[in-house]
Amino acid sequence: MGDASIYAKFEELSPFEIKDELIRLAQVDKAGKAYLNAGRGNPNWIATRAREAFFLLGQFALTESKRTFFDAEAGVAGMPPTSGCYDRLKTWTSKRITDTETPGADTLQAAVDFAIMKFGFDPDKFVNELTDSIIGDHYPVPDRSLVHNEAITHEYLMWAMCAGHRPTAKFDLYPVEGGTAAMCYIFKALKNARLLNPGDTIALVTPIFTPYLEMPHLEDYALKQIHISAEAEDRFQLTDDDLRPLEDKTVKALFIVNPGNPSAVAIDPDSMGRLVSFVRTKRPDLMILTDDVYGTFVPNFESVMGHLPYNTIGVYSFSKYFGCTGWRLGVVAVAQDNIFDKTIHAMPEATQKLMDARYKALTPKPRDIKFIDRVVADSRDVALNHTAGLSLPQQVMMSLFGLVEMMDENKLYQKACMAICEKRFHMLMDGMGIEFAARPYFDRYYGIIDYEYWARKYVGDEVTDWVKENVHPLDIAFKLAEDHGIVVLNGSGFEAPNWSVRVSFANLPDESYSAIGRGIRSVARGYLQAYRAAKGQTAQP
Repeated sequence: MGDASIYAKFEELSPFEIKDELIRLAQVDKAGKAYLNAGRGNPNWIATRAREAFFLLGQFALTESKRTFFDAEAGVAGMPPTSGCYDRLKTWTSKRITDTETPGADTLQAAVDFAIMKFGFDPDKFVNELTDSIIGDHYPVPDRSLVHNEAITHEYLMWAMCAGHRPTAKFDLYPVEGGTAAMCYIFKALKNARLLNPGDTIALVTPIFTPYLEMPHLEDYALKQIHISAEAEDRFQLTDDDLRPLEDKTVKALFIVNPGNPSAVAIDPDSMGRLVSFVRTKRPDLMILTDDVYGTFVPNFESVMGHLPYNTIGVYSFSKYFGCTGWRLGVVAVAQDNIFDKTIHAMPEATQKLMDARYKALTPKPRDIKFIDRVVADSRDVALNHTAGLSLPQQVMMSLFGLVEMMDENKLYQKACMAICEKRFHMLMDGMGIEFAARPYFDRYYGIIDYEYWARKYVGDEVTDWVKENVHPLDIAFKLAEDHGIVVLNGSGFEAPNWSVRVSFANLPDESYSAIGRGIRSVARGYLQAYRAAKGQTAQP
C-alpha cells in the first residue's frame, strides 16, 4: 500500500509540477467521480467596480486622443492633451452616470475626485496620467513608478498591509508584474548588490511558498538555507527558540510569507513583538523580505514592513484579493531610510568599483543609486533600464483598485471576500466530520490538512505509526486524485509536515468543499481499514 517505488520519481519535484500528474489521474473518467482541482490559489471571484471604471476610462481616453488630431478613414489619432482634461472627464461621466448600460461612470468620477482631494493632485495632470497611461502610448516615466500611481499605491499599502500598525516611514515603490516578478527581481538585485553572495546563508520561516525554497539552490545564487519552523503546535507562530538560530550573524537575511502559504496564519501581536525585539536588540543588521500577498484576508493586518521598515523589503500582489492574476499586478516596497543602502555604501572599495562598473552607464555617480533603483535596473539587465517599468495600463488598473478599495469605508468588499473563504472552510470541515475553531489570525485562503496530526487525535498513535511505516506520504494526494477526482498539493513541498496536503478555498464553487472534505475522510478511513486488516492477518495462526 503506497509503495515507495511508485512515488520515488516525484519526491524531488515541486508540488506545482506534481500537480500535473495529479490532474491527469483526477480527470480519468470513473463512475461518480467529479474533477475538483483545489491545488491552485487562483480565486474564482473578481472585483467589479474598479474594472468598470477602467474600461470606461479607456473609452474617454480615446475621445481625448482624437482631440489632438484624428484621421477617421485611416484610424489614426494623437496623444491625449492635458489642459482642461479634468473638466472634460467630469462632463463626459456626468452624461453616463444614469445610463445603466454603461456602468462605472459614477465610480470613475468618484475615484478621480477622491484622489484629487486626498492627495492634493493637480486635476488635469492626474487625469492626463490616467488617460495617457491607459492608452499606453508612452514608455513608463518615471521608469520605477508613475508619480500619481506611487502616491495612491503607497497609501493603499498602508491601508492593506499596515492597518494595525502604520509606520512613520515613507516607502519607495516599484510596481512589477505580480509577486512572481517581485521575487525574481529581488533575488537578482540582492545578488548584484553583493548583499547576498554565493555561499551565504539565509533563513526561511517554514512552511513557505515553494519557490522561496527552490530559488536559493539555483546556481545563479547558490545560497545556503536554514529553516525557522513555525509548527502547528505553536499555532504557526515564532517562538524564542525559533528565533535563536538567527543570532548567528552568518545568517544574512530572513524570508517570511505573512500570512503563511500554505499555513494561512498571520503573525500575531505576541509573535510580532518577539521578532521586532529580537531584531532591534540582537540583529539590527538582519535583512528581511516579507511577502504579504494574503494580508488583505486578515482584519487589521500588521506587516513586518510596518514594524521594521528599516530592515525590510515588502512584497505585495493584487492578484488574489482582487481576482486579477491575469493582470500581473504586484509591488516592491523599500523604506527610504533602509539597511540595504547603508550596507552597500559601507562595502569595501574593491566591491564598490565592481558595482560602479555595472551601473556606470546610468549616472556619473553610480554609488548614489538607491537599492530600489538598482532593483529596477537589474530587472532589465541595466542596459535596458531606459525601458524598464510596469506597463502603463497595468499601473492605471493598480491605481483604480487601490482608490476604489480605500473609498470603501465600510470594507464591504473585504468582508465579502473573507466570507467566501470562511464559508468554504466550514463546509470542508463539516465534510471531514471534525471540529476546528479558527483563530483570529487565520486567513482561510488555504488550509493545511495534516493527516498525522488529526489521525493521532482521532484514531490514536498506534494506527498513525502503522500508516507512517507502511504508506508513502504522497499516497494521500495521489489517492484523492485517482479515487475521488480531487487535486490538492502535497504539504511536504512547502516544508509543511510530510503527511499534509494544501487545499485552496479560493478557486472552486462552495459545494465542492463538502465533497473534498468527504474525500479526505474517505482516504483516512481507507488507511484505518488497511491497518485493521493487517492486524487481523498477523493475529491469525
